[in-house]
Amino acid sequence: MIKRKIEEYFFKSLMILATIVVTGSFFLIVGTIFTKGVPFMTLDMITKSPGGGFYIGKEGGVLNAIIGSLYIAGGATILGLIISVPVAIFINMYMDGRYFLSNAIRVVFDVLFGIPSIVYGAFGFLIMVYFGVRASLLGGIIAVTLLVIPVLVRTLDEVIRTVPNELRDAALSLGATRWEMAKVVLRQIKPGILTAILLSFGRGIGDVASVLFTAGFSDNIPNSLHQPAATLPVAIFFQLGSPVEEVQGRAYASALILTVIVLIITVLSQLLIKKFSKYKI
Repeated sequence: MIKRKIEEYFFKSLMILATIVVTGSFFLIVGTIFTKGVPFMTLDMITKSPGGGFYIGKEGGVLNAIIGSLYIAGGATILGLIISVPVAIFINMYMDGRYFLSNAIRVVFDVLFGIPSIVYGAFGFLIMVYFGVRASLLGGIIAVTLLVIPVLVRTLDEVIRTVPNELRDAALSLGATRWEMAKVVLRQIKPGILTAILLSFGRGIGDVASVLFTAGFSDNIPNSLHQPAATLPVAIFFQLGSPVEEVQGRAYASALILTVIVLIITVLSQLLIKKFSKYKI
């Protein structure tokens, strides 16, 4: 009896300690960003592109990087979703009885999920060199799409597997085709789809390595897919490398902007998830 109580107390203490470490790390990171970023946060930071001498402490902002990040992460998420939804549906609804093959596909996507983003960036760069495409917004979208597809596929796959088999059987018993059954399942997992979009967008907008050589960098807002585009993570990387204290402070301000963007998207997605959950069929 005493041994069981000691064991329970030990694991309870371990869980509390892990919770404190994770939560404390989160508040430490966010607190550092806010503390160092707020003093350098100005209206120009979010309304202007870098001017002459921005990287030596003169006027300008990171509007180009904000727009570029939204373009790349948004475009990659949309393109990745278009590719990932059919893959997840095929694994779960068109591979009945082929458990070894479907599980092998899942393992492949798990491996792709764990590959460092620099590998995707290098692979995307090789493709661009082969086809003669220069660093551009299109290159960044393609590289980030490759990065987020494993996130989308595995998330959608797990969500689809939570749908009761009885729902699928009921649809088939009414004479529905597999595609019609898939549409019923997709309506059922709308909150899960939004979660997958959030996860992929969050990973895409915060990645540096995959866009460093594929999207390039520009102080201007891209007007076409073939122009180079700046992103907030790359802008932060360049600013932190500056010996000028003002520029280093702007790097933390840029990190604060990125954090706020992710926070806003998270809150909006949670509101949408609750809305769709009320009408889940």
